[in-house]
Formats: sequence, structure tokens, C-alpha cells
Amino acid sequence: MKFRRRVIHSAPMLYTELSARINMKTLKSIVLVVVVLGLVSSAAGQARSNSAVRLTPEQVVAALYKQHKKQSPFFQKKSRALVDRYFDKELADLIWNIHNPPDEVGPIDGDPLYNAQDMEIRSFIIHKAKLTGDTATVLVTFTNFGKKQEVTFLLASRPSGWKITNIKYDNGTDLSGILKVA
Repeated sequence: MKFRRRVIHSAPMLYTELSARINMKTLKSIVLVVVVLGLVSSAAGQARSNSAVRLTPEQVVAALYKQHKKQSPFFQKKSRALVDRYFDKELADLIWNIHNPPDEVGPIDGDPLYNAQDMEIRSFIIHKAKLTGDTATVLVTFTNFGKKQEVTFLLASRPSGWKITNIKYDNGTDLSGILKVA
């Protein structure tokens, strides 16, 4: 009888021990699955965010025009990052260092994205980029007060994405040249 008692008393203990081992294995498996899923979703999210950051040259120009309506990177001293988001370092430095004394007209006497002081913009088109190696040219056409105009953006591919290196106007001037003279 003693033997039976031990077996009877040992059975719940054996069941509890076996149950704990199974639960521990299950818990380890669940933790492993959660970790793997977390790594996979993190990698997928990283790939998505990297592809979202890399804009095409046309998208960079379109984003600049959109930003220009909210808070232009020109004529402001609050955010250098706003200038660097769109422009290559050399042009960004020139834009950031524009000297505009109060009550005076600075080197840029109009809107640098439209090359005009007054605007009534119609038929605005950002054309497909022409790519040549690590550089691109994006033509923007529009009419301003009924006159057809062109603005050409020169861009270069950088590790952080496409950056504008200069803006050329249809009157033969360019933003970099205007700012270097100032």
C-alpha cells in the first residue's frame, strides 16, 4: 500500500512537472515567434521608410513647390534643415546666407520658384526628369499673367537623395549666379 500511495501522490507531481515543462516549451516557442515577427515587421518597416525617403527628381521639385506654399525654405532663418531637405550643400549655403537687410530689397527680388514678383500662375506642369548618370534636369512650365515661362531645376543624386544644385530661369539667369553676386 505504501507503494501505491507514493504513486498516487507522485502522479500529480509528475503531471505538474510535465505540465510545467510543456508550458515552458510553449512559452519559449511563443516568445521566439513574437521576436521573429517583430524583427520581420521592423525590417519591412525600415525598407518601406527607406523607399519613401528616396524621392524621384520630379518628386523633389513637386515637394519643394508644395513646401513653398506652407513655409518657404527661402527668406527664413528658423530651419536650416528645411533648406537642406531640398538643396545641395553649396546652394543651400548660399540660400541660408542670403543677406536681406530690413527695408531693402535683397539679391532675390521676387519668388525664386517662379522668377516673378507678382504671380497669377496657370497651366503649371512639372515635366518628367531627364536623367544623365547621377544628375537630372526637371523642367517646370507655367503661364504667369498669360506669359509662358520655364524654370529648370538641376539636381544631383546624393546618398541622402536627389538635391537641387541650381535653378535656371528662361531669361538666362540662375539662382546660384544671383546669390554668388550678392
